[in-house]
Amino acid sequence: MMNREMHVLKRTTSALGMGCWAVGGEWTIFGAPAGWGKTDDAESIRAIEAAYDSGIRLFDTAANYGVGLSEELLGKALGGKRRECVISTKFGFKLEHESKNVSTYGERMETSDVKTHIKRDCEESLKRLKTDYIDVYFFHIWDYDKTLAQELVRVLEDLVSEGKIRSFGWSTDDVELASLWTKSAGYSSVQFNLNVSFAADEMLGLIDREGLNGFNRAPLAMGFLTGKYNQDSVFSATDNRNSEWVKDTFRKPVLSRIDSLKEVLTSGGRTLAQGSLSWIWAKSPNTFPIPGIRTEAQAKENARAMEFGPFSDAHMRQIDEILGCTGS
Repeated sequence: MMNREMHVLKRTTSALGMGCWAVGGEWTIFGAPAGWGKTDDAESIRAIEAAYDSGIRLFDTAANYGVGLSEELLGKALGGKRRECVISTKFGFKLEHESKNVSTYGERMETSDVKTHIKRDCEESLKRLKTDYIDVYFFHIWDYDKTLAQELVRVLEDLVSEGKIRSFGWSTDDVELASLWTKSAGYSSVQFNLNVSFAADEMLGLIDREGLNGFNRAPLAMGFLTGKYNQDSVFSATDNRNSEWVKDTFRKPVLSRIDSLKEVLTSGGRTLAQGSLSWIWAKSPNTFPIPGIRTEAQAKENARAMEFGPFSDAHMRQIDEILGCTGS
């Protein structure tokens, strides 16, 4: 087994990633909308190419996104440039291609029969991505039985030994679950929500102590930290941002604070999005935000945040004061 240090990402490779959830188009999970509305595949490919041309070398996707479509588009867009990039994708759910729906291998998500299907699902992702290895293979079920989770590790370690994956991780906001696999050298990364209005200090502590990579979901709070939306904004019926969870977790708390944060987040010539990314980089040297990108313009704007880099300690203290907290 390779030493975990072999799997630690360096910001010199790519401080910023591209999240490819949004380019998956319309799909459902358990029958509920899970995509970001209609998309144009040609535009999605241009967005991926623009991200690469702008210096982004980390691309995160999942079998779920578009029921395989996101992986296919990423594989097509990167083509011969794949070896220069870090690709992560996710497993754990059952894809129903005809209905464009995602479900589980069993009645309950927490006890789904994931173990039996990991190797086959990995092979299918490899085909869609047009590659012979995956850099980080994330478990996508965020709340799973602890005993069954320990059984998954042996299969994932086999995939590392076979060269199908370089390392593996867990996409979860549960620190206890994220801690279960830390004894395995193949365990490299945790993917979790983190943004200026949704701090994750306990999870950040775990990745820093264990030498793990932190892949940061929702760094722009699903778009609400960009300044493009307000409390009256309306999304299409197939956009997951209509869900009550998104409203309570991101929309309401972010939009209630955005005016007070705007001045400091846009300091130094940054846009709101760029300032939100600078905040994440200042939180930990092991953080890699993966904002969703749908257009060439978004790719270029987000990538320019790397020119600004992390906020200073003084800026971070100012943000903490505005939020009325110390790091949360």
